[in-house]
Amino acid sequence: MITSTSNPKVKRLVNLKKRRKARDDEGVFLAEGIRMFREVPTDLLLEVYVTEGFYKKEKELTDILCRQAKIRQEVLSDTVFAYVSDTKTPQGVMCVVRQRNKTAKKWERLIEKEQQKPFFLVLDNLQDPGNMGTVIRTAEAAGVTGILMSADCVDVYNPKTIRSTMGSVYRMPLWYAEDICEAVRELKRQGIHTYAAHLEGTVVYDEAEYREGTAFLIGNEGNGLRQEVAELADTWVRIPMAGQVESLNAAIAAAVLMFEAGRQRR
Repeated sequence: MITSTSNPKVKRLVNLKKRRKARDDEGVFLAEGIRMFREVPTDLLLEVYVTEGFYKKEKELTDILCRQAKIRQEVLSDTVFAYVSDTKTPQGVMCVVRQRNKTAKKWERLIEKEQQKPFFLVLDNLQDPGNMGTVIRTAEAAGVTGILMSADCVDVYNPKTIRSTMGSVYRMPLWYAEDICEAVRELKRQGIHTYAAHLEGTVVYDEAEYREGTAFLIGNEGNGLRQEVAELADTWVRIPMAGQVESLNAAIAAAVLMFEAGRQRR
């Protein structure tokens, strides 16, 4: 059992928790909590850290997953686990998980697989980790094919983002595009109709047609879509507001649009 916060393994975990560069340099991220542990693909599972109490309670699950991944779990004292945890009430289990390829180099292949009616989300400069995680989780629930993100979006492997995905990060295809405008142009070249969520939209969101190839463009929480991105969209759509509300939270707006598309496609 590791009982000191000065242990090199503990220092590395803290570094991975706090620093995006450390995560990217190793090509890993931290997934904390029982649900994230249960759902982690064993081919991506690299390390498991548990408290003694968690291991006694979940010994069968822990042993099965570690055996399938061909790794051994490391036991941390409660004090040390609380030190490396990113939550106020740690659940006693943390995994080091391999990142999937996050570049946009191969995302075109997914368009080919979904030739009939691909369904994409394009995120421009989204900055809040909780929003990002919520969008990823909602996208899976709404049947989205994949999510394209501008290079300046928040890190999808931020611990808060990972928690907010509730496991969807393991399953939803994600890519960072070095040039988000070129990525949108490529979607259009593939026959995918692009819809910008915009306050100046001339079409109400539930009056548009989303049954064929569709991509929703969602902008920054405070400033919306950058003009150069918005101008590439085939259609600007808006969500009507009652009262004095001007706009919705980015994740909520994305959810409204995605589930309308999902409704039309059922």
